[in-house]
Amino acid sequence: MNAPALPAVALHRRAFLSASLAGAGVLAFDADFAFSETPAAAAVAVSAFIRIGADNKVTIGAKNPEIGQGVRVMLPMLIAEELDVSWDQVVIEQTDANDKLYGGQVAGGSTATPRNWLPMRQVGAAARVMILAAAAKTWGVEGASLTTKAGVVYHAASGRSAPYAAFAREAAGLTAPDPAKVPLKTPAQFTIIGQSKKGVDTPKIVTGKPLFGIDVDLPGMLSAALIKAPAHGATLASHDAAAALKAKGVVAVVPINSGFVPVGQFDALAVVADRWWHAQKARDLVKPVWNDAAQKGFSTAGYETAAAKALGATPEVVLTKQGDVGAALAGAAKTVSADYSYPFLAHGTLEPQNCTALFKDGKLEIWAPSQNPNSGRAETAKVMGIAGDDITIHMTRIGGGFGRRLMNDYMVMAGQVARGVAQAVGSKPVKLLFDRTDDLRHDFYRPAGWHRFTAGLDNKGALVAFRDHFITFGKDGKPIRAAEISPFEYPVPVVPNAEIGATYLPTNLATGWLRAPTSNAMCFVYQSFLDEVAEAAGIDLPELMRRTLGAPRDLPGEKGRPPLNTARAVGVIDAVCRMADWKGGKLPDGPKGEKRARGFGFYFCHLGYFAEIAEITLTDATTVRVDQVWAAGDIGSQIINPLNARHQVQGALIEGLGQALVEQKVVQVDGAIQASNFHEFPLIRIDGAPRAIHVEFLKTDYPPTGLGEPSLPPVIPALANAIRVASGKRLRSLPLQLG
Repeated sequence: MNAPALPAVALHRRAFLSASLAGAGVLAFDADFAFSETPAAAAVAVSAFIRIGADNKVTIGAKNPEIGQGVRVMLPMLIAEELDVSWDQVVIEQTDANDKLYGGQVAGGSTATPRNWLPMRQVGAAARVMILAAAAKTWGVEGASLTTKAGVVYHAASGRSAPYAAFAREAAGLTAPDPAKVPLKTPAQFTIIGQSKKGVDTPKIVTGKPLFGIDVDLPGMLSAALIKAPAHGATLASHDAAAALKAKGVVAVVPINSGFVPVGQFDALAVVADRWWHAQKARDLVKPVWNDAAQKGFSTAGYETAAAKALGATPEVVLTKQGDVGAALAGAAKTVSADYSYPFLAHGTLEPQNCTALFKDGKLEIWAPSQNPNSGRAETAKVMGIAGDDITIHMTRIGGGFGRRLMNDYMVMAGQVARGVAQAVGSKPVKLLFDRTDDLRHDFYRPAGWHRFTAGLDNKGALVAFRDHFITFGKDGKPIRAAEISPFEYPVPVVPNAEIGATYLPTNLATGWLRAPTSNAMCFVYQSFLDEVAEAAGIDLPELMRRTLGAPRDLPGEKGRPPLNTARAVGVIDAVCRMADWKGGKLPDGPKGEKRARGFGFYFCHLGYFAEIAEITLTDATTVRVDQVWAAGDIGSQIINPLNARHQVQGALIEGLGQALVEQKVVQVDGAIQASNFHEFPLIRIDGAPRAIHVEFLKTDYPPTGLGEPSLPPVIPALANAIRVASGKRLRSLPLQLG
């Protein structure tokens, strides 16, 4: 029996709760709580996460939002491993949003693994301890004489065995143990962690079963279509809803606040009808007037003009300054200068924003595809002026998030619409649904940015000076959300004379985090420019990285954030070069004389290290085909679900190639975004995906971390650097367009 036996520790409920809440805050046990409203007959809730049925099936609650990253399987795997059950016993259910009970419930920043690696294992281990204690009491034996395997308790001395179900009710009445003292398995004892498990929702997805927020269908449900101020930040001056209220099926027109303007003002209207199409058609009959004079001056063309002017001036603020960059550049044997840029990006989720809400008796019930539902609870409560405890949130599966659904405007607005409906026609559930144009024009965009780089090399080709003037968006000398840059952006920590300065432009646009936030942009510009530096030094980029990274050590970094470890960085660089048999970027021409090449990129972000190589063919003078990509990653000591890990990397690489190669950018005129559908903001198609993606993970002696974010950024400069070799042209702005 390979699981640790019952330890000789006291069971203290107060100590257990105190320790868990002081740590990750996810180990709250409550035997009276069931995360499903309709638990199976005779099932016993041993803890807030675990129910054991009479048939010995174990239902495990998955607490985090599922956006396709596989967390609905991964977190229960951790619990099941330490509970010591077999995977075929496990039934997985999504919990509701309740951070007081479950702790953080966020899908973002690749945080699910590092935040839950120990806490979720402790949930399973604690429940196992309770079951063993119950078995010891029932059989009148010492707990240390008992072992478990596959959901069965064994007493070797007497030959007795019984399923967990036999002891579940007794266990549920016990106090929970201190999580710091429950024994955990060693990696050699794992039977679930490290094994590939299929997505629990996959069969339902491929057969079209309703799982997503857009699929919610409740008795008597109404539908709402959105009218939002075209210019971000504009407010509603007046509106005439008389004609719309006479339209077929329409029951109400409700002024609402998206959360982007001050409480008490409105920047949107919702047309509510018996069905969404009736609401959508009636939108054209409403006559809103907007206060938008202050927003109309913002445009893409204006930003580009302002950025060009700012690049030639002194930075507004200095973020990093070490040594004497001016003197080092003046004395350098060789200098390299270049300007890089990238555009505003929308998220382009396949499932448009939506939320269903029911307001009744002063309380709000919500069905939301949110990446950060408990934050949405607070925002909704603030705008509506109700208590957060009066809001119940059911988490649906999410049809694409990429950071967009960290922002909860759809939840804030749906709550107000539900209250407006209750006031107009009585309490009824109402689904607010964006159409594709709404979704693209009212996003929280990845901010655009411009960089002017200068580097100096000594007569041995060593990097001795580095400067970046970064132009982005902000106010009062500070960046707006998602426009930040680290003052320790590589190679700053390894260059004796370095400076990063920034200038901030005003904008009216709402901004937010896009998958691998800041990193998706910084990796492109920094690794592409360092490829230019390597070229000037007469070496390739992997070799420049090895030389500058130097001896194994932790580099200086931001307070409170983990530092870049040079040994781990060199490890993935060497691994991907081995995988791809890297001999530089040049490749023989194709059979018809097509130019072929490879490019390299590296990045450390969100606790993960990734190095990647892209192999391309120029099928003609302007068309790039990505043939293969190799990726080597270091995300710590354990790959919890290898199948899903590979899928995450593959998906991230394809998404990164879409950002780099497809004509993705949003254009703003008179304060308003112009894109109306995917023909104006295209996504990468299947024929744009690489023919092969090769993925390897290096296991190192560090705690496991996430990989939804860190695997994406390096493929963008890898592609850009490959294009440089194949075409002879250096492309310094996204999207990468040769024609």
